[in-house]
This record gives sequence, C-alpha cells and structure tokens, in this order.
Amino acid sequence: MALWIPITLAAALVQTLRFMLQRQLKGVGLSTGGATFARFLFAAPLAAGLAGALLAAGGEVPVPGVRFWAFAAVGGVAQIVATFCTVALFHARNFAVGIGFTKTETVLVAAFSALVLAEPVSPPALAAIGIGALGVLLLTRAEGAGAPRFLNRATALGLAAGALFGLSAVGYRGATQELLPAGFFLRATVTLACVTAFQAVAMAAWLRLAEPGELSRVGRAWRRVLPVGVTGMLGSLGWFSAFALQNAAYVRAVGQVEVVFTILASWLVFHERLTLREIAGIALVVASLLTIVLSLPAP
Repeated sequence: MALWIPITLAAALVQTLRFMLQRQLKGVGLSTGGATFARFLFAAPLAAGLAGALLAAGGEVPVPGVRFWAFAAVGGVAQIVATFCTVALFHARNFAVGIGFTKTETVLVAAFSALVLAEPVSPPALAAIGIGALGVLLLTRAEGAGAPRFLNRATALGLAAGALFGLSAVGYRGATQELLPAGFFLRATVTLACVTAFQAVAMAAWLRLAEPGELSRVGRAWRRVLPVGVTGMLGSLGWFSAFALQNAAYVRAVGQVEVVFTILASWLVFHERLTLREIAGIALVVASLLTIVLSLPAP
C-alpha cells in the first residue's frame, strides 16, 4: 500500500476528533470566530517547534520563493474561512451530515488540481469522485417532511466550506511542491509551520478588530482550547504529508473516510440518529473511497 494512504486515513481520524472538540467549544462561551481561532492558536507554536527541530537536526529545504508564499497564503485564508463555515454549520444540521456537506470539495479539488497544478486525475478516479458527490448530495436533504430541499442555509455553508477546503488543499499541495527536492515530511512540516503562523496572526488581528474581548475569552478557555490545537496540528501534519506525496484530488477523495468516522462519533458521542437516506449517502461515499484506492496504479 502506498504510504500516503495510511497517512490520509490517520489524518481523517484525527480531524474528526478535532471537529468534535471544536464543536464543544461553543459550550464555553466562544463565538464561531473564537472557536475557529482555537484551531490555530496552539497549532502554530507546535508546528514551528517541530519544523525547527527537524532543521536543527540537519534537514535542508530551499529558500521559500514567491510561489511558495502565494500557495501558502491562499491555502491558509481558504482554510480559515472554510473552518468558520464548518463551525457555523454544526448549528444548522447534525454533526455527521454537517461534515458530509464539506465533502463536495473532492470534485472541486480535482478541477483545481488540473487547472492550477496541471495534475489531472484518471477517468476511473473521476468516476469514483462522482459517486462520492452523489453520496454527498443524498446527505444534503433538509430536515422535515415534504420533497427534498437542497437550497437551505446548511447547504450553502457546506458547499462554501467544501469549495474553500478544496482550494486550501490545492494551495498546500502547491506549497509543498515548491520545497522539492527536500523529503516529504520535512516539506510538509515546514509548510505547515509557515501556514499556521500566518493563520494565527491573521485570525488574532481579525478578532481584535471584529470581536473585541473574544481573544481574552479564548485565552481563559485555554484548557479546552489546547486539545483542539494539538489535534489540529497533528491532523494537518498528516494532510500536508499526504499532499507532499500525492495529487491533492486523490488525497481528499480517500479522506472522505472521515464521514464514516464522523458517523461513529455521532452515534457514540452526540447520540444523533441518521435517516436511511443519509446512510445510503454514506455508503456511496465509502464506495467512492474504495474505487479511488483500487483505481490507482501499484506503487
């Protein structure tokens, strides 16, 4: 099995845990912006420390150029806004279906990868991504009786999050490629350190202007915020490592397994029930994941 596949599965598992922790930050009086900032507050110094240790141990990377910083900045901003949308989405739809909305990113990542990075995906992989998109469509039915309504606040938030997460994935893939020929883990770590530092500073400045007092509330809740930062950094390190090894479209397609992890979280932690339609959607997402893996050439 190619190394990027278990790395992606591990990243998806850790990201599910991080979303669970982040969702609960609303219970400690943080705004959506504050809960989003928590994602980056402790992740930044942890990533910087790991990158510094690797470089001090003899690791070498090229001096980041303009293209690196452009990819990193686009990816960082897109991820901030996407995380903001996702946190808001938790309060418009149940946890599992909320994450399901964001999986629309896989279709967009394929398009972005081809257009921006000249990394198209194979026809079988495109078919698998389409199967996954159909599964996500089944997950977007509004609650309540009557015909399906796809135009609702939850759908809008989910589609926005998916598009922005897709853009961030391509940005991060592009940034790691700019640090070749360094090893994949060093490229991933240095890119992550640069991105999270930028995100932490940008979010702090925005909260200072837009939500006076929220930074202090985040600081007072540091015991609850710290696990979010740690899991956020570990999950991102996994994603960045996978992006350094493989086309972002394939990585995000396999990363749809997060939906399965989320279902388990919904049942076991939040005691939320799913409809048969939603279960069918999840089955299609899993089928898409398996097709992606089987369609790849042997390493």
